Amino acid sequence: MATCIWLRSCGARRLGSTFPGCRLRPRAGGLVPASGPAPGPAQLRCYAGGLAGLSAALLRTDSFVGGRWLPAAATFPVQDPASGAALGMVADCGVREARAAVRAAYEAFCCWREVSAKERSSLLRKWYNLMIQNKDDLARIITAESGKPLKEAHGEILYSAFFLEWFSEEARRVYGDIIYTPAKDRRALVLKQPIGVAAVITPWNFPSAMITRKVGAALAAGCTVVVKPAEDTPFSALALAELASQAGIPSGVYNVIPCSRKNAKEVGEAICTDPLVSKISFTGSTTTGKILLHHAANSVKRVSMELGGLAPFIVFDSANVDQAVAGAMASKFRNTGQTCVCSNQFLVQRGIHDAFVKAFAEAMKKNLRVGNGFEEGTTQGPLINEKAVEKVEKQVNDAVSKGATVVTGGKRHQLGKNFFEPTLLCNVTQDMLCTHEETFGPLAPVIKFNTEEEAIAIANAADVGLAGYFYSQDPAQIWRVAEQLEVGMVGVNEGLISSVECPFGGVKQSGLGREGSKYGIDEYLELKYVCYGGL
Repeated sequence: MATCIWLRSCGARRLGSTFPGCRLRPRAGGLVPASGPAPGPAQLRCYAGGLAGLSAALLRTDSFVGGRWLPAAATFPVQDPASGAALGMVADCGVREARAAVRAAYEAFCCWREVSAKERSSLLRKWYNLMIQNKDDLARIITAESGKPLKEAHGEILYSAFFLEWFSEEARRVYGDIIYTPAKDRRALVLKQPIGVAAVITPWNFPSAMITRKVGAALAAGCTVVVKPAEDTPFSALALAELASQAGIPSGVYNVIPCSRKNAKEVGEAICTDPLVSKISFTGSTTTGKILLHHAANSVKRVSMELGGLAPFIVFDSANVDQAVAGAMASKFRNTGQTCVCSNQFLVQRGIHDAFVKAFAEAMKKNLRVGNGFEEGTTQGPLINEKAVEKVEKQVNDAVSKGATVVTGGKRHQLGKNFFEPTLLCNVTQDMLCTHEETFGPLAPVIKFNTEEEAIAIANAADVGLAGYFYSQDPAQIWRVAEQLEVGMVGVNEGLISSVECPFGGVKQSGLGREGSKYGIDEYLELKYVCYGGL
């Protein structure tokens, strides 16, 4: 994300006309690589009405590499999942463009790593400020390309921007150590240094926040990045590139290479196997994560991965029913059930089961409104595509065929092929698909259980462990269950757990490493031990 207008204000000193040892030359308004002309704004391709009225500067369709907006030999369409209308044609990058982006990031890394933490912090803060100034347009882009209700899209933009703010502050808090050794004439030092170029592969369900959560940490640490956004939602990544450019992030520090589903496999392999890439950060399915791990293994690259989940939501007899229902609504139906931490199965103890199911059904009927994300009052937008609808439909049909009861919903919505009714099932058993396959849709299956031990056993039977939730008023039980759940994040009497200040990640096959929080920047740093002798 850069046209490389370097810091002119923000209280930081200006850099000289070149970085030490880096082939950059000055130009009006900033620095560009010594070879090639200065970047200019790309001509926008034609749009359907879906993004009409937005700032033209934010509606980019080309790749962003080395501070330049570059077209590709081919393009691919991006569609509005609510209507199916084409939003625009975006550059369909291939292996050649991917390798060029990695090379640009590597050349920029030689300079960026030498920039002071204070200056990196100032630039990230400027980027954050620009996101806040443009939050309405950025939210509309998210709604147009992902279908997310506009109110939630606004929430994502704030969440996304807060990662830049957070890591702008963490950039100045990367500390090392001095260790006193047994030898009196030696001292041991531990340095933290940026790892290098990071390949960042992000999903469509949070097309802005999943980028800034990774990129904010990487840039704060002194790394550079190549971002491959999801093929369904490239406009958000490209809009962020434009704002990073306006903020003065130097050329080559942030690069974006959109591509179609057809090219995704080879582009992903190209950036993950390139010897100039030192780090892979991925959010997506466990299946794809395993493929990328194989790519990383050949050159022993550092990886951090946030993969699939099967989040249990447990309601014990001691729970406050109203609180549990409110938490269930927030946890299950955010983004129409399309988040990796959405509750996937509801385990409700026998004594409170009937009251919870009744109250949950009433809350769904009263508070959930299916519609286009741009329509006021919509809480449930479309699923991302028809394949996602088919998956929910398959799980519902499988459950009903095995004895589950549809309490509410249960079928496609009349609005269109990508819409599905918010659905509540009871009499669910563990042999049903919905209990061991991540849904990623508006389906809430309820399993009745008898004892705490039974609930823990069901919850921990999965081979993934991202998030888990439970409701209880018993302090001893709260400690027991929180410690025994095999997940990376636990919500106790709370259905919304994500926060920039807290570590996000899972255990088992839900991933490696943590994002956000003070721990997130460590994913992009190497430790170096220095032995200083002869003292």
